[in-house]
Amino acid sequence: MKRILGSLAVLLLFAVPGFAQERPSSHPSPSPHGTPQKSTRSTRPAPVGPARPPVGGGHIPSHGPQQHIPMQQGKPEATGHPAVPHVDASTDRWVGHVPSKSYHLDHPWEHGRFPGATGARQVWRLAGGGPDRFWFGGFYFSVAPADLALCDGWLWDSDDVVLYPDPDDPGWYLAYNVRLGTYVHVMYMGS
Repeated sequence: MKRILGSLAVLLLFAVPGFAQERPSSHPSPSPHGTPQKSTRSTRPAPVGPARPPVGGGHIPSHGPQQHIPMQQGKPEATGHPAVPHVDASTDRWVGHVPSKSYHLDHPWEHGRFPGATGARQVWRLAGGGPDRFWFGGFYFSVAPADLALCDGWLWDSDDVVLYPDPDDPGWYLAYNVRLGTYVHVMYMGS
């Protein structure tokens, strides 16, 4: 009896690794359309996750605006794109960023320059307020009057934003909303 149990133990020792390996099946499995198809590991498509939205959805642009791309007022730039200034997630293109007299300041940086980090490597969490005065990390900002209508869907106490210097309008930063993929001009008001 001891000899039989010992033999079985040795067989199991060598058999277990063989069972652990996944092998292609030679049995047909039903396809989503109800017709059998041969299923093997090498031909099975990889699972596909949810598609990334064309704007927002957690995308952070690698850089600020570099070119001015006008957009038609009130019409989306492409399917799935909002009719407000935004960043195209597939190209990092800043759509709708154009220099404007409405952003002219007689005294740029009158409250000083923002001392915190800007750019894709620093994400800030909004901590309260509203478009007239909001804050994060102990720093206060205000949305440009010309952009007030562009930030309707922002959550002022929980959205993540990334700041980029505005290359065309001295005294302004562009606050990019990571969730929505839209941006507005903001002025640093101090800490």
